Amino acid sequence: MADNQGPQGNYDPAGSTQMFRAFVDEAPQTGRQQAAPAASGGPRIGLIIGVVIAVAIVAAVAWLALK
Repeated sequence: MADNQGPQGNYDPAGSTQMFRAFVDEAPQTGRQQAAPAASGGPRIGLIIGVVIAVAIVAAVAWLALK
């Protein structure tokens, strides 16, 4: 069998990381850029509804406490 890694002293443990980073840098970014604007509206609406419900609950509790 052939030793593909070469001598022990010349092995670069970061080589696979460098190859992965090069692969990520070359990957097309169009899919992620198109999905981001469509998904950004959903969490905002949920957050706004959650805040409105929380304010309504606090107001109801305060109204009942002062009644």
